Amino acid sequence: MISNGINGKDVSLLGFGLMRLPRVDGKDSKIDYAASQKLVDFAMANGVSYYDTAFTYAGSEEFAGAALSKYPRDSYSLATKCPPWKIKSADDFERIFNEQLRRCKTDYFDFYLIHNFAQELMRAGGNTDSFEKFEKVGFYDMLMKKKAEGKVRALGFSFHGTIELLEKFVSKYEVDFGQLQINYIDWTATDAKSQYEILNSRNIPITIMEPLRGGALAKLSPQAGKLLKEADPKASIASWGFRYVASLPGVVTILSGMNDMGQLIDNLSTFAYFEPLDEQDKELLYKAASIYKKAGAISCTECGYCMPCPVGVNIPRVFSIYNHARMVGYRIPFDNGYATLDEKEKASACTGCGLCVKSCPQSLDVPKYMQEVDTFAQGSD
Repeated sequence: MISNGINGKDVSLLGFGLMRLPRVDGKDSKIDYAASQKLVDFAMANGVSYYDTAFTYAGSEEFAGAALSKYPRDSYSLATKCPPWKIKSADDFERIFNEQLRRCKTDYFDFYLIHNFAQELMRAGGNTDSFEKFEKVGFYDMLMKKKAEGKVRALGFSFHGTIELLEKFVSKYEVDFGQLQINYIDWTATDAKSQYEILNSRNIPITIMEPLRGGALAKLSPQAGKLLKEADPKASIASWGFRYVASLPGVVTILSGMNDMGQLIDNLSTFAYFEPLDEQDKELLYKAASIYKKAGAISCTECGYCMPCPVGVNIPRVFSIYNHARMVGYRIPFDNGYATLDEKEKASACTGCGLCVKSCPQSLDVPKYMQEVDTFAQGSD
């Protein structure tokens, strides 16, 4: 399960994303330490050495520090991210960086990422001229200083944005790796193919996020799932998604936000006996993707960047309930799930302010989709 690694450091092909850890009573703000520790212990015992967190993942860095510090520091690789939208000065950067070291109980980070640098640029106008703001505070120089000090071993970035922004960034700044959202839906839907080619053509190692689109590609619609099951009855639906991205040259780690033991065991099995997809497999997968997309699901990964909504709409949950109903093809699961939401959490409460659109990595027109869900909720669809 070991890849070629980054900057000479070997890493596991399967990486553990620590954003979607088990929660106590389903509350987003409180991580279930006991359940999450069991997952990390099992992952460590079975060769998973790459762990990914971020400053803005609620409680995640603290958990990473608690869970991983029991192991020798050289037995795992720790990746975290610094949010450029919170950096207005060198003092801001020093404060956040030192806080991350404290939270993670470490003296250095193996992999340190500029967290979704395109988000700040898009907020400032969504064009390459917005680099002026990025450069004005000297953020890149601050990062390179930490690397020179040995507190950052490899410098990278995570990205949700336009091809033009990505091209400009990697042409101007030297980085050790890049983290992209790639899966067999986004390969064409968001032109992840072009993003991949920009990095791969420059021999920049790639780490993958959202290989299953927030878990959506672990379920699929009944027709799409049946197609894959008939092709390989023993393989899980999720395994197809992982094999797709793992078959891409230049990919060194694929992150999975595993929040139960079943997911972890299934993923370990996929990578322990990894077989790249051939062209026939890919064509079958694209066919399944076409069937899936026709089911009418909204391309939400439930990442939560849109939250909190200023009026209280539970955007990820609303989309999750709606997508499930679309996938199974009937509305009873929607009605049951929607009934658990407070009125202020439902799509009908959306005011269309658009703040969520600015922060959505998928660039979804959230207010438009809220109208779609509300129409469905009223039985008009």
